[in-house]
Amino acid sequence: MAYQTILYEKAGRIARIVLNRPERLNAISLDLPDELERAVAEANADGDVRAIILKGAG
Repeated sequence: MAYQTILYEKAGRIARIVLNRPERLNAISLDLPDELERAVAEANADGDVRAIILKGAG
């Protein structure tokens, strides 16, 4: 799934969600909550994922 304000990657059983707006100090935009919700839902739907790491870029 394509995202504009976050990065989503999976390595083994860990999903990583990165807030990717370092030029704006990762401030919450209008799109970010929806994208974050979709990324968490994507991780939850994946039976292999056991942990989600959330971090900010920059």
